[in-house]
Amino acid sequence: MPSTLADWLAHCERLHPTTIEMGLDRVRAVAQRLNGGQGLRLPCPLITVGGTNGKGSTCAMLEAIYQQAGYRTGVYTSPHLVHFEERCRVLGAPVAPADLVPAFAEVEQARRGGDGQPEVSLTYFEFTTLAIVLTLARAGLDVVILEVGLGGRLDAVNVFDPDCAVITSVDLDHMEYLGPDRESIGYEKAGIMRTGRPVVVSDPVPPQTVLDRALEVGADLWRLGRDFHFAGDKQQWGWTGRNRRYSGLAYPALRGANQLVNAAGVLAALEALHPRLPVTAQAVRTGLALVELPGRFQIVPGQPTLVLDVAHNPHSVAALAENLDAMGFYPTTHAVFGAMADKDLRPMFERVNPLIDRWYFTDLPLGRAATAMDLAAIWQGTNTRSDTASSRHGSPVEALAAAVSAADPADRIVVFGSFFTVGGVLQDGVPRLAAKHLQA
Repeated sequence: MPSTLADWLAHCERLHPTTIEMGLDRVRAVAQRLNGGQGLRLPCPLITVGGTNGKGSTCAMLEAIYQQAGYRTGVYTSPHLVHFEERCRVLGAPVAPADLVPAFAEVEQARRGGDGQPEVSLTYFEFTTLAIVLTLARAGLDVVILEVGLGGRLDAVNVFDPDCAVITSVDLDHMEYLGPDRESIGYEKAGIMRTGRPVVVSDPVPPQTVLDRALEVGADLWRLGRDFHFAGDKQQWGWTGRNRRYSGLAYPALRGANQLVNAAGVLAALEALHPRLPVTAQAVRTGLALVELPGRFQIVPGQPTLVLDVAHNPHSVAALAENLDAMGFYPTTHAVFGAMADKDLRPMFERVNPLIDRWYFTDLPLGRAATAMDLAAIWQGTNTRSDTASSRHGSPVEALAAAVSAADPADRIVVFGSFFTVGGVLQDGVPRLAAKHLQA
């Protein structure tokens, strides 16, 4: 068997003929073989977070608040930005790569079967999900938070029954797997609900399929605008739920107007689980003030201003555009952009084009990514301005280097799109260029 995490990940990539195969039968079969045939279960309260955008931010805020309340937290999110082990956090920090290796070996042994059990082929995501959850199950935790990877109903995370589910925004993404419209996608997201257990829906206008599913399964629906509310001004905000109220809250440390919607859903989940996991008002205030999550409207100190955001679908790009607009005036805004070929690119460009003066399109190191040439062609078809320019580059760090070279200190550089775009800049571009170009 492989002996390092890198070798295990390479092994997982070779196992299954396709990158994505929806369905729970295979991953459930392997999960039931773990722990000596007793099955893989989490011995503490579990929160599952699904939705189109805002999942990572929601997980990070839940984690930060529960930690401030004194609980031992475990979090699984995906994808990662730079290192795989970012997907598994224990007590707020990524686990050491070596600490994941024993769980990978156990999943492999269970997958292979034997004694009359057939071998099961798992996708990379399914295999790694089981290994990470097995690691979290044995870490002596008080609460575990799992982010859904794709959809919900047929996602590997859904083999575990949550004590509380959270559904953030529902919008158009991964339509080839989830369906052509919000109603279809909402049905898939709603698959994480459980009978008699709370489900927090923080989408202000959820698809009817989400509401119908909650009624059908008998879930305890917490709906924004009915079961919990929030309001704020420029200095502070407040939240009201079924039995609790917070006033005079500072805005979350995660930047962007959209984070207030995410935070409202987080407070609803905290209230729903309060009988099992009591949380003080001070833990809420401190957790929201200290929460961190790279790549979500992250502003890197220095000149020119550098903004990193993993916005990669029309809904998240619209939020990014609003946040950029609220930053104030910059003489020139440069954009480093790389994305997957299956994304709905035209409305993304149309929304952000008025704010971007110079584009730097980048190739990405995987087959399903759009090439820089393809991105430039699609952008050109949406561009109505005569004062913009574009260039093509072989990697995110090369694109960032070109943008930094062309930018004046008073300008702004926005790196957005795929996790691979932002991750490539975080891994190589920012450290290498910080000392030379991004002087505070």
